[in-house]
Parts: sequence; C-alpha cells; structure tokens
Amino acid sequence: MTCKRRNNGRNKHGRGHNKFVRCINCSRCVPKDKAIKRFNVRNMVEAAAVRDLQEASVYEEYAIPKLYVKLHYCVSCAIHARVVRVRSVVDRRVRTPPPRFRFTKKA
Repeated sequence: MTCKRRNNGRNKHGRGHNKFVRCINCSRCVPKDKAIKRFNVRNMVEAAAVRDLQEASVYEEYAIPKLYVKLHYCVSCAIHARVVRVRSVVDRRVRTPPPRFRFTKKA
C-alpha cells in the first residue's frame, strides 16, 4: 500500500492512544496529535479603544493584558478556513516549516 504521508497525518510515533480535543469550528473530536494547532495572542482591548483607556487611566505606564488562546482545528475545517493549504505530492515531502513573520517593535 502506498503511503500518502510519512507520519500518516499524525504526530503519535510510539504512543498507542491520544486524548481527543474538540475542533473550535465544528466541535468534531480530533486526536490531539492530528489536530492543527495555532496559538493566538491578541490584545484584550482593540486598537481603537487603547488610546481612550490610556487617557482615562490614572497610571502613566500600564501594560494592557493580552488574550492567549490555543486554537484546535480538525483537518477539514483548517483547509476550509485556509489555516493550512493543500500541497502537491512533491511539496508534501518538504518538511521545513514556512518562514515566520514576527512583529518587531522599533526602538
């Protein structure tokens, strides 16, 4: 039988069983190692309200807290929402992660 992926679409490798997580979009049960995971870091306050908060605040320097959310998608929802893309047979063999574009503050 031909093998579509080297890891069979999972990151299990030697573990017999994995716990399930629920997809955030459709609530499907997906094994934790198979789910597409994204870590989302956002400000608790949207950009428009930040200035209003700073003007109304008593403190001069106040770091607005951030929201940290780990998103779990099933494969079909991740493809539908374009979190991941379908790759050709040749590109599926490429295991290097895509370049990360990080936000850097200018000092």
